[in-house]
Amino acid sequence: MRRKLYLETFGCQMNVLDSQLVLSQLRAHGYELASDRDDADVILYNTCSVREHAEQKVWSRLGELRAVCRRRPGLVVGVIGCMAQREGTAFFRKYPHIDVLCGPAELDKLPALLHNAVVARLEHGRAARQVALMGANVRRSATLDAAGDALESLDLSRSVSPADDAAQAYVRITRGCNKFCSYCVVPYTRGPEVHRPPQHIIDEVKKLVDGGAREVTLLGQTVNHYAYSHPDGRSTSFAELLYMVHEAAPALPRLRFVTSFPRDFTDDALQAMRDCRRICRYLHIPAQSGSDRILKMMNRGYGAQQYLDLIDRARDMMSDISIASDLIVGFPSETEEDHQKSLDLIRRCRFKNSFIFKYSPRPGTTAVNRFADDVPDEIKRRRNNEALAVQQAVSAENNRAMVASEVEVIVEGVSKLATRLAGAGSVELGWDKSRPKDPQLVGRTRGDQIVCFDGPASLKGQIVQVKIVDAQAMTLFGVRNQESGIRSQESEYRNQDSGIRDRCPES
Repeated sequence: MRRKLYLETFGCQMNVLDSQLVLSQLRAHGYELASDRDDADVILYNTCSVREHAEQKVWSRLGELRAVCRRRPGLVVGVIGCMAQREGTAFFRKYPHIDVLCGPAELDKLPALLHNAVVARLEHGRAARQVALMGANVRRSATLDAAGDALESLDLSRSVSPADDAAQAYVRITRGCNKFCSYCVVPYTRGPEVHRPPQHIIDEVKKLVDGGAREVTLLGQTVNHYAYSHPDGRSTSFAELLYMVHEAAPALPRLRFVTSFPRDFTDDALQAMRDCRRICRYLHIPAQSGSDRILKMMNRGYGAQQYLDLIDRARDMMSDISIASDLIVGFPSETEEDHQKSLDLIRRCRFKNSFIFKYSPRPGTTAVNRFADDVPDEIKRRRNNEALAVQQAVSAENNRAMVASEVEVIVEGVSKLATRLAGAGSVELGWDKSRPKDPQLVGRTRGDQIVCFDGPASLKGQIVQVKIVDAQAMTLFGVRNQESGIRSQESEYRNQDSGIRDRCPES
């Protein structure tokens, strides 16, 4: 009997990928995806512990399910991901209607857990309380060998369904984190760094390209920390992996990666981005603060000048590189001087955008135990708004400089926001008045800028050329160039890539 699964994902790209892999795995066990929670036999929430807001959403969803489970005693509810790992079996005391808890390092066990939970509900009418969580005694002294890692099977068994939106895809190259930033719970919920064998990564990228992927993003908590040790003593660095994937998938128009850690980003990796034109010239490289004192308290392992030096080296090698960052305001003991240094960093680095968050204490982190959360919330809100305003001004200047240029855009689908703006008369995109208006589409440039333009919905997943005619802080607006396409651009990239193969290490 096929069972209907409702799966909701919270948090980062890694959680999005985890959900895709879980869905692929469960489809092979007879599940089909339900678009509505009320139609599902099994409800899964893939959770995030990095931000308090994401957690509050999960608590709310689980609270709503109390009454639903009373009406439907056969319904199975599961919590997977970082919240499951962090909260552990305490979940059962708060929400006894939960059947399954599964941490992100144990997702390969999920089909068996759900099977047992379904049987218990059907045969006994009660929750079976199935649990798979990472143990406390996890080795961190060295990089683990992913070839013998049980969770690797989850990535290797990945399937690409025709029903999936396969044009943009994620591929994990590392799991876990060894950085132990004082504010972050990820090392405790996702475990130590595990670096996947390069050939496994290449095979997965090829599978996705064969399935229609036009853009693949390599993922890791600190993606540039990738360093795989082969059984024969050889090693593969992150820069070498970029070359290898780029050369192994010549039909892939775009290769990108997130998220990078400032301290470990080498010039070799920058050179790979410069030399391989199908690698997007985009860096998401969180700074977190512009104050050396705060960075030290955060245990980031670098100072503001080291961060600035990296940004300068990147721009010296690639004048067209686009850079995004993360910043935390209101970290314990942050002064106005510390805050101003973060604002100065935004102005100096000219970030494409910054993800700016108010500090919130996360249970289980070092910061909770060591530092009092002594910055009042009203000051956090004010500093957050000030940082957003500075970034908005920088982003607006960056985007205005792109007006009249032509950019390459991968189409992500219909844009509800752009449709509302156009309907209100806020934006004129040069439609042909003699024909009905096409829907507004949204896509991203190679530098990850958001672009809205008119065009048929059938363009979703394709790469098109768009001329920028207007700009706002967060969005570019353009007109599609129907005479030019991606073919000439791809050919140009392949020509520029010639000779790179000689510099690529063997896999």
